[in-house]
Amino acid sequence: MSNCFCGSGIAFSQCCEPALTGTQPAATAEGLMRARYSAYVAVNTGFIFETTHPDNRKDFDRKGTKEWAESAEWEGLEIIDVQQGGKEDTIGDVEFVARYRVKGTLREHHELAHFRKENGRWFFMDGSMVKPKPIIAEKIGRNYPCPCGSGAKYKKCCGK
Repeated sequence: MSNCFCGSGIAFSQCCEPALTGTQPAATAEGLMRARYSAYVAVNTGFIFETTHPDNRKDFDRKGTKEWAESAEWEGLEIIDVQQGGKEDTIGDVEFVARYRVKGTLREHHELAHFRKENGRWFFMDGSMVKPKPIIAEKIGRNYPCPCGSGAKYKKCCGK
């Protein structure tokens, strides 16, 4: 019995596997987020497609999604915040960081994902990348370049 890919500390058979196999849908938005991460690890792109809301499937890149899932060495999932998305809710947001390696380089995918429940089933609607907050060790002038690397002045970027 091995722990789930999603980092819950629960056995895979009791955590994400029932959602991935279709025997039991995810009960919460966070549960679906965890199952979708596990689907990337397991290269189960069919599950990723099926749990994307039908209104948003036309832009789904099956080949690109499969290539990314296969080429990545998945390091872990960190749930940062959950807003709504409980068993009784119909919408929910999950902020997460998925860590993975590509050709030995550690990368992070930090996203705020939006979910909707319809007919008792949660779907991924869309997501937006979360801009990392810079760590500021010394005082930065308002007209200095922003330390986040955006190329904008600090006052127009992270200094707002």
